[in-house]
Amino acid sequence: MEFFWYVVLMGILAVYLVLDGYDFGAGIIHLFFAKEEKDKKAITSAIGPFWDANEVWLIAAGGVLFFAFPTLYASSFSGFYLPLIMILWLLIFRAIGLEMRGQVHNHMWEAIWDKAFGIASLLLALFFGMALGNIVRGVNLGMVQNGVSTQEAHYFFLPLWNPTFSPQANELGIIDWFTLFLGIVSVVALTIHGANWIIYKTNSSLNPKLKNVVFKLNIVLLVLVFISLQVWHFIEPKPFHNFVENPILWFFPLLTFVGILGLFKVRSFKKDGYGFLFSTLFLVGGFASTAVSIFPNVLPSTNKVNPSLTIYNTAAGEYGLNAGLNWFFIALFLVIVYFIIQYRVFSGKMDDIGYGEH
Repeated sequence: MEFFWYVVLMGILAVYLVLDGYDFGAGIIHLFFAKEEKDKKAITSAIGPFWDANEVWLIAAGGVLFFAFPTLYASSFSGFYLPLIMILWLLIFRAIGLEMRGQVHNHMWEAIWDKAFGIASLLLALFFGMALGNIVRGVNLGMVQNGVSTQEAHYFFLPLWNPTFSPQANELGIIDWFTLFLGIVSVVALTIHGANWIIYKTNSSLNPKLKNVVFKLNIVLLVLVFISLQVWHFIEPKPFHNFVENPILWFFPLLTFVGILGLFKVRSFKKDGYGFLFSTLFLVGGFASTAVSIFPNVLPSTNKVNPSLTIYNTAAGEYGLNAGLNWFFIALFLVIVYFIIQYRVFSGKMDDIGYGEH
């Protein structure tokens, strides 16, 4: 049952990455490339009917984490308390940036909320990438000092950064050169993803320019991915051991590279949705590859005193995991019905929706 709920949790997070990921990317495009009012409106129209529903997947992931892996929930929400609060505020500002802009038709008012929406989207993409970096790198569980645990084995707390900015320091921080690097990878990948969504859902005059942006950023992304594969060896001496032991897992890296290579044809696709499909393959493949590379760990320990947190030593009791099974399938059915209705109602191009106008 632990493995089942782990797959459910990873699946929910992957869906959130794809769906709210294009919201973050659209916000970044809005910040840097939308100079004319018609293009700004096209971007907000493309995500307007979807963004709030997309965020529900993050809440669902938190709920599953709390229910199925309570020890991991308690450990991570206390240890990452500071960045989680910052992410919460960024989510708030991104939302009110979308909602408040159209309340007053004044250039200064609109400019303020445009920046709030764009900057919050950029920082969210950066922070979620750094969050993944922290999980891959691990944390000092038990707050070990001089070979002795100063706290409970599953407890830790991280400041924003450490003086050395190193991912191998004894006192780790949220931000170091490794986590920041993965944050930059996240920003580039989600900008591409958001641009593909805008191309797919609008006839904006930005679309030809965005296809060129996707092509150029995809070159940057490919370079960053190859560098990340080399950098990973500084954190984990044997980063591919799970893939070697289970060759079927190479499917996920293959999916990642199919996605990134397919994006090089974005300027020649006859259907606008193909770019979004390939960026989705890249995101899902990359996220799944990262997850299986550290499996069964869900939060590695950087010391040898306390064991890493795994899906087995953080899971709830067997009775609870089984009891939640029926409710999960009911919820899954309702969610599928809701999303089918939502995406059918708002199918096709969204230029004329006029989201947020009053």
